[in-house]
Amino acid sequence: MPDMQTVQGFLDTLASDSPAPGGGSAAAISGAMSAALVSMVCRLTIGKKKYAAVESEAKTILERSEELRSELSQLVVEDTKAFEAVMAAYRLPKESDSDKETRNAAIQTALKQATQTPLATAKSCAEVIALSDSIARIGNTNALSDAGVASLTALAGLKGAALNVLINLNSIQDVDFISQIWEEVDTLIKEYTNLADQVYEFVQSKVSETN
Repeated sequence: MPDMQTVQGFLDTLASDSPAPGGGSAAAISGAMSAALVSMVCRLTIGKKKYAAVESEAKTILERSEELRSELSQLVVEDTKAFEAVMAAYRLPKESDSDKETRNAAIQTALKQATQTPLATAKSCAEVIALSDSIARIGNTNALSDAGVASLTALAGLKGAALNVLINLNSIQDVDFISQIWEEVDTLIKEYTNLADQVYEFVQSKVSETN
């Protein structure tokens, strides 16, 4: 049985009037759950005679999905820390011109970090989508729907993280930085939305064959 106390504790905090954890952490959780589902499908494939020919590939996918699960779990925490750093920068004194200059520099630094954290989440979620595609095509067919869910929740994590990237860009003054990050996010969304759609269509077609 899952540790519902831990899950419920996170949900209670998420539902509170505290601004953190927020959407960025929720996106990372979505990605971590997706990676866990990929790992589950791998483990339900490995060691089965029927899938002996793909066992090596499933093990490789499992190794990476577990790495991503760990990374995304950490990003849940890092996203909250990044937000708190931004808030701390905004609370710096602004009495003198020197204060204002120091404060603005601190805000810009913190905002850039608060952008990089959800961007890392988006990139990790994108990789989970790719892994879900791989395991859906070779893995245990009894867990095929789980691979499909992994892809869908990873896409939600990717797009959710992307929104957190974009909202921070609105307050950043570095035009070159904005352009670079915007291009990265746009590419991720286009490429992996398409891939997630393909995974969904593949899984839907396969599970429909049994009905």
